[in-house]
Amino acid sequence: MAEKQINPILKQVLELGPTLVFFLIYLRIKDDTFTFGGTDYSGFIVATLVFVPILLVSMGILWQLSGKLSRMQVFTAFMVIFFGGLTAWFNDERFFKMKTSIVYGVFATILGIGLLRGRSYLRYIMEDFLPMQDAGWMILTRRLTVMFGALALANELIWRTQTTELWVKLETFAFPVVLFLFLWLQIVGLQKYLIEPDA
Repeated sequence: MAEKQINPILKQVLELGPTLVFFLIYLRIKDDTFTFGGTDYSGFIVATLVFVPILLVSMGILWQLSGKLSRMQVFTAFMVIFFGGLTAWFNDERFFKMKTSIVYGVFATILGIGLLRGRSYLRYIMEDFLPMQDAGWMILTRRLTVMFGALALANELIWRTQTTELWVKLETFAFPVVLFLFLWLQIVGLQKYLIEPDA
């Protein structure tokens, strides 16, 4: 399917909406216990189970409207489904919490492997959005590799030592904001490597 133009606001709603819905559902039922088939499930686990189909529907709509899903979106959705399923099957919220560490860790590992081979795999994903010289891509890739590794470690530290409610808030808001600000600062700092459209 050919890529089609989509309203950028609608695109953001479809990409960020499921996570916000998960957050709101969790806040509503966090102190409740639900019994299915004779087994008690916490509000967190039920919110996780509701989140998975919402994410899939959102991605389906995004794919239908734009004709494209990035590899990162597909990988993240797979991880959500896989660890959401483990969370429900074993009735253990730790699986869904460690999902974030694994996602960030995989990103750091993939980018790190590229760096060891003298390549920027990040360039393959973002080059259309951000035309930049080779040196700029290598700098950005090194920094983002470290950032993903730091986020993975931070997530491990937080979910193992803090409350579920704090983890949900940080997962929903803090991690995305920190990553966005980090990328924005890097792009600003690497202006001299950017390639002007006329060039």
